[in-house]
Order: sequence, then structure tokens, then C-alpha cells
Amino acid sequence: MDIKISNDFDGARLNNVEQINDTLIAVSIYPENAPINNSAYYAFKIWSETPKNMHVQFKYPKDYEHRYIPKLKTNATDWTPISNDDIFLVDSLYTIKLALTKEPLTVAAQEIITSIDTKKWYSEIISSNPNLVHYKTIGKSVLGKPLPMLDLYTGDAKEKDIVVLISRQHPPEITGFMAFQSFFKTILTNSEISKEFFSKYRVLVFPIVNPDGVDLGHWRHNANGIDLNRDWGYYRQPEVKAVTKAIVKTANKSDGEVVIGIDFHSTQEDLYYTSHTMEGTTIPHFYDEWFGAIDAAFPNYTPNEIREDSTQPVSKGWFLTTFGATAVTYEIGDETPRDFVKEKGKVAAIEMMKILNKR
Repeated sequence: MDIKISNDFDGARLNNVEQINDTLIAVSIYPENAPINNSAYYAFKIWSETPKNMHVQFKYPKDYEHRYIPKLKTNATDWTPISNDDIFLVDSLYTIKLALTKEPLTVAAQEIITSIDTKKWYSEIISSNPNLVHYKTIGKSVLGKPLPMLDLYTGDAKEKDIVVLISRQHPPEITGFMAFQSFFKTILTNSEISKEFFSKYRVLVFPIVNPDGVDLGHWRHNANGIDLNRDWGYYRQPEVKAVTKAIVKTANKSDGEVVIGIDFHSTQEDLYYTSHTMEGTTIPHFYDEWFGAIDAAFPNYTPNEIREDSTQPVSKGWFLTTFGATAVTYEIGDETPRDFVKEKGKVAAIEMMKILNKR
């Protein structure tokens, strides 16, 4: 058989391959450890010495099932979702048809954005905004990868209230990261709204909290097999320990109040997780004003809001209990159109700045 398949790259997830017949292979995808939620992420490269159509079945351990629509990419093409015409159920197994050539085809659950890709992205932002964006390594991951913090302020950083943005606690949650990128770029636009915002506020940005999990192709966890967004209170993992310490230290040193924490994630649909407790928080009216403005910008779009105080040690609850801060887990659907993800991120950033500028 002249089919080649590889998991030798950052962000890959492929555990076993079995040839069923000349036109069908099965790929087994396992999580990094269990128990784990059903975020069945996969990524591999496949090619053929001679052009041919090949069917690929996905096999998962018991109690897990296929979640993500495959995205395809070659060196010469951008990421594209597979056509519905090439998706089948064969013997109850999710199966796809691929047209293979000598050019390796990357098949992945979501677009692959590694820690190196992320560093390149924020490094360009730093170099373009040297008087606003200040870089600091706040610690290292389990495997020794640097944990970056971008500290955004103009003039004197002291006594400015603080907004915190967080991304990539969960490796496959790419749409959340895309929303974060758009949100982040929007507050840097040097508009009149942005100028007024930075005259009053400082922003701490943590673009990749789980670089090990991202590069290892994990479904959910860090290199220790722990869900980082269940460690905000235990502080068992170096990534969460470093992020929380950096936020508290910065706030204490600058005498600024942490007013908002936004943690960007992905799930099956667009929604917001918010806190039930509002009285006595930094901006009690923020949710109603912010979501109302976002909804008004997109008349045919109203995502769910789940308003409840956290019962698990997640970032949203940590911001509330530690600072009395308004906090949002900003979730984007796995398959939400990418252009809309970016546009909504832009609107969300503008409307947040408008509300904060009125304080």
C-alpha cells in the first residue's frame, strides 16, 4: 500500500492506523488521559505515492464520539472544511473520503495554531506597538515552554484599573482563540475609543496558557493530564499558578482594581457563561449593557447566556471571588463561521471599551 500517514508535527493527534482494505483505513484517536470531556481532537497528515481516493474511518474509545468536522489543508491551500458530500457513516463509524496525491494533506479537527505560530503572532503585535504592548515571561509550563503575558498600558501604569484577557486553556478551542485575536487587535486600533480606554485602563493578556497541550495535540489537558480551567483555586499546575500570581502581583503593585476578566473558549454553540452574583461587583450592569449592544449589532443573532456562580475552580469564579470582578467565559461554537467569529470579537471589544469609558 502506497499510503503514508504521519503524526510527526506539533498539534498532531493520531494513535493508531489500521488498513481495512485497499480503499479504507481506520485511524484510532485516544485522549491524553481519562476521565475527560468529549473534545475528541485529531490531526494527521496523509498522502499517496499515486493519486487515489481513500476512505478514512475514525475510531474512539468507548463513551467518546466524533465531535469536529474535519478541516483540510496542504502547503498550497488554506484551511477548508471537508465537503458534506465526502462524509459518510460506515458501520456506524464517522468516515470521510479524501482525494490523495503526493502532496501531504493535513486533516485536523480544527485549524492548527501551535505555540510557535502564537509567538510569531504576538511578536509582530509587540514590534508594531512598542509603546503600548510590553512583554513578560511569567513562568514556564510543565514541559518548560515560556508562558507569555502582554501588559498593555500607556503612560504611567499605576492606579489604572485592569482588564484581563485569557486564551488557550483548552488546546482544540480554536474559534475561541480567533475571537480573542480579533478582540485583542480591536483594542489596539488607536481609535478615539481605544485612546480614551487606555487613558484609564491597563490590560493583561495571556494568549496561550496551555502551550504543552496545544503542541501535544491534547483534547483538553496540560502535560500533567489536568484540566487547567479546573485548577483556579487549587493552583496545582504551574500554568495556572503563574497566571494567577501575575494578575494578583500586578494589581497589588499598581494599586489598580481588576474590573473584568474574559476567558475565551469554544464549545458546540456560541454562548456566554456569566456570574449570578452581580450586586457588589465591579460593574454590576456590565452583562446587560454588553450583551445588549452585541445583540443590537447582529439583529438575527442572540447567543445563550448561562448566568450562575461557579461551583468548580474555573477562571470566571476566581475573578469573582478574588477581586469581586465581572467575569465572562466567552464561548464560540466549533463551526461558527470564521468571518463572523472575528466580526463579533471586534464588536465585543468596541462595546466593552464604550462601557468602561463611561465609568
